[in-house]
Amino acid sequence: MSCAGARDIVAETISDHAEVRRQTREKAMRFATLTVTRIEGGVDEKGVYTLYYDYNSRIDRLKPYQVLAINRGETQKVLRVSVDIPARDWQQSIQNIFPDHPLSPWAEQLKLAAEDSAKRLLLPAIERDVRTALTETADAHAIHVFGANLRGLLTQPPLAEHVVLGLDPGFRTGCKVAVIDPSGKVLETTTIYPHPPQKQLRESLAALADLVQRHGVTLISIGNGTASRETEQLAAALIQRLGEGETRRQGEGAIHRQSPIAESPISQSLASPPLAPRPSPLHYLITNEAGASVYSASPLARAEMPDLDVSLRGAVSIARRVQDPLAELVKIDPKSIGVGLYQHDVNQKALAGALDGVVESVVNRVGVDVNTASPALLTHVAGIGPKLAGNIVAHRNEHGPFATRAAVKKVTGLGPKAFEQSAGFLRVRAGDEPLDASAIHPESYAVARRVLKLAGITLHTPVVERQIRLDALRKARPLAALAAELETGEPTLADILEQIVRPGRDPREDVPPPILRHDVLSMDDLVAGMTLQGTVRNVVDFGAFVDIGVKQDGLLHRSQLPRGERLTVGDIIDVEIVTVDKERGRIGLGWPGKGTVDWAVG
Repeated sequence: MSCAGARDIVAETISDHAEVRRQTREKAMRFATLTVTRIEGGVDEKGVYTLYYDYNSRIDRLKPYQVLAINRGETQKVLRVSVDIPARDWQQSIQNIFPDHPLSPWAEQLKLAAEDSAKRLLLPAIERDVRTALTETADAHAIHVFGANLRGLLTQPPLAEHVVLGLDPGFRTGCKVAVIDPSGKVLETTTIYPHPPQKQLRESLAALADLVQRHGVTLISIGNGTASRETEQLAAALIQRLGEGETRRQGEGAIHRQSPIAESPISQSLASPPLAPRPSPLHYLITNEAGASVYSASPLARAEMPDLDVSLRGAVSIARRVQDPLAELVKIDPKSIGVGLYQHDVNQKALAGALDGVVESVVNRVGVDVNTASPALLTHVAGIGPKLAGNIVAHRNEHGPFATRAAVKKVTGLGPKAFEQSAGFLRVRAGDEPLDASAIHPESYAVARRVLKLAGITLHTPVVERQIRLDALRKARPLAALAAELETGEPTLADILEQIVRPGRDPREDVPPPILRHDVLSMDDLVAGMTLQGTVRNVVDFGAFVDIGVKQDGLLHRSQLPRGERLTVGDIIDVEIVTVDKERGRIGLGWPGKGTVDWAVG
């Protein structure tokens, strides 16, 4: 055998040794450097990867979002990535297992074999291991971020008392319009063409005004897709005009503040004599329409709205999303909602599993009214799958509303085990059993009734008095002693006491309601130092994107957050305008009174 052949065998032996690989990998994860350069000729029209054109960082200092961005740039053939492992690290790892023997006649050959093993076999394998480990960690982090943001979105408070007009904006194909009543029932649909190329501004405004007045619309929900900015101006013009009409009727002379809408092309086309308008009760808000088109063409949407065109179903979904975000968003694949970080790049199976878990936990925490819930919502209740959800709705349609939770047992296919799992999450409001409206499981009804008796109250006792009596009971008897007396667990008893005070209380009531608007801001209206109220739309590693009422969300960089401050999707916060880059469409935000920072991505 030649020396070269022998060196190859030795090189493979060194590279395949598990301990050599382990030690080299451990050192690489701490001390190796990730180097990124731009591929000559790589297409990056918007300069998305500018930060990484000449970039290097120690492996252990990389942030998950940086790993995901670099991976995407590499996939799109914009970036070239390599892992540089210091020679001393891999040499030491090999020496620890295969020490030098200077007196051996084969010492030089063994040294050559070790170098060949490292460069040809060991280091490429370790680089793959390091990149895989970085990606797995970044994926797990991104999935966690997506899950947290999705939970915040699903727990947004419902605006169920409104008659909502949903607007799905568009240019050439027009704006799709749907009016729904407080229960989500579709009252009327139409299509208007206020934008180019048709430019039917007056006709569109008249059509919307007619719908608002005939159906008593109190809220307009505008999708945030193409033409949303122009449609927002139309909605503001409508609100202003309706306010002016009310002023004429009331003869009031209150001076209404000048709105940026007065300078918009729509308002100029619809100009009318100056008045002192009375503010209209009608408001609008911009709604994230992500996934609406996917839902509109789904079998579920066809089953719910068989008589509606697929394009009009999107407007219905946009309207229903503000009435009850949870009930509507569960109909959509969570990955299509778009509140994450590089969600299309991560492990899709792991992402789907995590997001399904989030949806189910939120549904079970909020509870489901078994007499109004859709099959899509019921599917996410513990113990109830798609088939059983369909059976519940079919039974309800055939026999009428369920009078009690126990009546659900009559549904075909719902056995004792499924009832035991699901009963605590199902609600029957205004039924024969008052406790059925609460989160108390039927198995604990006897305990709940004993608590009511001990406190000398009923579920019809006024809330304030109930709270006083229960506080007195807890003061007289410690929770542990009371739980022992009632032969139940302390956590169960604590939940029962909470539910007795406010049976069936929706936890979403603790979340601030969304900001409702009646006029339009543009980036031209923004100046440094201005303080505005905004809604957190997405939370990522380097900060939070905040909707402040203009087309583009602003970035509140993480360096701006006070120590210990944590933001969640849906939070209503005050922010200060720091920088406005009109050309790139970027707005830098600051925490009021904390200082300034330029728009950045970490």
